[in-house]
Amino acid sequence: MTTLPSMSTHRLLMIEDDVRLAQMVGDYLGNNGLEVAHMADGKSGLERLQPTDGAVSEPPDLVILDLMLPDMDGLEVCRRIRSMPGSTAQVPVLMLTAKGDPMDRIIGLELGADDYLPKPFEPRELLARIRAILRRKGSEGPAPSTAVMRFGSLEIDRDARTVAVSDQAAELTSYQFDLLVALAERAGRVLTRDQIMEAVRGRELEAFDRSIDVHMGRIRAAIEADPKNPKRILTVRGVGYVFAKQQD
Repeated sequence: MTTLPSMSTHRLLMIEDDVRLAQMVGDYLGNNGLEVAHMADGKSGLERLQPTDGAVSEPPDLVILDLMLPDMDGLEVCRRIRSMPGSTAQVPVLMLTAKGDPMDRIIGLELGADDYLPKPFEPRELLARIRAILRRKGSEGPAPSTAVMRFGSLEIDRDARTVAVSDQAAELTSYQFDLLVALAERAGRVLTRDQIMEAVRGRELEAFDRSIDVHMGRIRAAIEADPKNPKRILTVRGVGYVFAKQQD
């Protein structure tokens, strides 16, 4: 595929069985400064991420994953990525789906996908989604006056991008971490879904898109003692969410 070599080029892995689509996407993203490797099935994509021969492989900056693959479901591929050791498990995943059922998108997000894009799509929108994810992943900016936020036994380290509860690491995707930080930095303030999305500079969501709620459910599962009766992230019916100032 066409790529533009650059010291700052982001490396992407596209797992997609439609070779013509992959070529088109690779050329377009390559012309916009992104390096794209293509694998045509789930097995080869997973082996690229975690070589079976023991070779050391640096994970890509992002994975573009098709939902419908010839050898295994894209949801299963996503699940296996999230169960890989080390930093590979944290690589952002943007899922492509040709299915109209929103449940597929919801399941994908529950399994750890950072975003989704239905087919057919405009290459410019794909590029915008990728840039938003990479911006969230790599944004550091000026160090805040207090890099570590503590709420009872919950500790959020903005520099290290880690979360711990009672000194036990809580696993979140890059996007979920940014959502949690956006809430925690505004503790005690009720935020609408639109305000939350604006705070993390993510993609605009349709008014009834449930993906934000899915992500909140995953965050609660990671940081709440009882996710069904949350004490940290509270739902304000008809409005949005509020991060509790007083916890534990």
